[in-house]
Amino acid sequence: MATGTITSKGRITIPKEIRDQMNLRTGQRVDFQVDPAGHVLLKPRNKDVRMLKGIIRSPRKRPVSVQEMNEAITRGFAGLP
Repeated sequence: MATGTITSKGRITIPKEIRDQMNLRTGQRVDFQVDPAGHVLLKPRNKDVRMLKGIIRSPRKRPVSVQEMNEAITRGFAGLP
């Protein structure tokens, strides 16, 4: 069991083994919840953006070229579809 100590300002250091197990990093926010039995639950509030890689798949088979992007921008400014 990992333990921590509360400082006079109410701060507590999450033990390294817990941070490693939960993949918590410096600056990451966490939520605390207390269940009916009085147990405190710690949940990461935000995920590392790298975890989102690949969750949205484009129906496009190939990447968009710079030329295609420029043409789309030009059409957009011209009010064309």
